[in-house]
Amino acid sequence: MLSYEQEIWKDKQLVCGIDEVGRGCMAGPLVVCSVILPIGYSNELINDSKSLSAKKRLVMYESILSDAIAIDLEVVNEVTIDDYNIYQATKLAMEALIARSQANYALVDAMPINSNKAVQSIIKGDLKSISIAAASIVAKVVRDEIMEHLDQAYPEYGLKNHKGYATKAHKEAINKYSITNFYRRSYKPVMEVMEKFNIK
Repeated sequence: MLSYEQEIWKDKQLVCGIDEVGRGCMAGPLVVCSVILPIGYSNELINDSKSLSAKKRLVMYESILSDAIAIDLEVVNEVTIDDYNIYQATKLAMEALIARSQANYALVDAMPINSNKAVQSIIKGDLKSISIAAASIVAKVVRDEIMEHLDQAYPEYGLKNHKGYATKAHKEAINKYSITNFYRRSYKPVMEVMEKFNIK
């Protein structure tokens, strides 16, 4: 989890790790996060957010908040996702984070990036880089909190359980209750419901 960082840290350079959460969801925002960890940092418990229980993820989130040199977020709303498509919206958010980062190096989870800084795109980066894994943890906790707040206002959709992903229960809910303003209208299950309820 440290080999990419150690190569950069040898020259006493800061590196930011970047990851996103929510690309495959049909509701709610995309959350993209950048984390800069101190040079020489190590924490064996930091791993890809998907492999951690919610309780462990929260513990690691608090550790990252207290240990990181910098944390930055891009919260991309549904309108932007529909306007640009999810791939482009993710890419633009990552590029914005890199552009304003104090680090001259960036490690990104599997996304080709346009930048005048040194960027390395790593397939399954959240399993290979501590900085990307830290970003994935922060992004996941932040996005889950957003979805839990939405669930309080719209309990009929079950957002606290599926977090906006296209589960069977979620598809059944939108087919029963229709959609509201936090749905991604360019996603197929949402388009089908819009057609059913004659939503323009």
